[in-house]
Amino acid sequence: MKNIFIGDIHGKSIWKDIVNLNPDADNIVFIGDYFDSYDDISTDDQIDNLKAILEFKKNFKGQVHLLIGNHDHHYLPSIGYTGTSGYQSFRANDIGELLNANMDSFNMAVLVGNVLCSHAGISPIYAKNMGWNGTDSIVEFLNDLFKYQPRKFIFSGVDLYGDDIYQTPIWIRPTSLMLSNYQDTCISERYMQVVGHTQQNTIGISSCRRFYFIDTLPFGEYLVEVDGEFKTEKV
Repeated sequence: MKNIFIGDIHGKSIWKDIVNLNPDADNIVFIGDYFDSYDDISTDDQIDNLKAILEFKKNFKGQVHLLIGNHDHHYLPSIGYTGTSGYQSFRANDIGELLNANMDSFNMAVLVGNVLCSHAGISPIYAKNMGWNGTDSIVEFLNDLFKYQPRKFIFSGVDLYGDDIYQTPIWIRPTSLMLSNYQDTCISERYMQVVGHTQQNTIGISSCRRFYFIDTLPFGEYLVEVDGEFKTEKV
């Protein structure tokens, strides 16, 4: 089994090189943030890039999983501008319409084998605060919450950077993510987590090897798992 994990997109088309290098992949996970470029990629190109990803999802022989990121979430018609960075107000309606028309293609979380994927990471403290009982499927819980109550994922907390164990799976930062899973091990004892959101110079692996931080596309890196063995690849 070969699984590919691709970090925050932000309008970049480098994902095409990754998938071309891995035609034998069984699963490809996009960790989210398709919009709000930091590289002067035009909004039209960002929109076209997501359309290409959606088309790829339809046609790929394996499974393609598209996660939602904070830079996508704030364009949903049910959310709107929340004061968060990067928001392209002049094209927000166009982006929102594209996302809304394809909502069935996006999830808040996905489980690939024993690897739990979300945009920023899942704090069991946040999840239980939202009503999760700690034993039922965390993926089903979060995806249902996203489907029916998407405003539950809006940025909240006193730390403006999102370094807070109560922060949502599209906003929490690595230190708080690991701390929350140390305080309550109901997720970490079962799954490894692959997350993006916080840019790294190279793919980061926590000392306990339970967390992989893959927001590394500006440096051409992505994560590959083959039969339970993880390695970093570069384009």
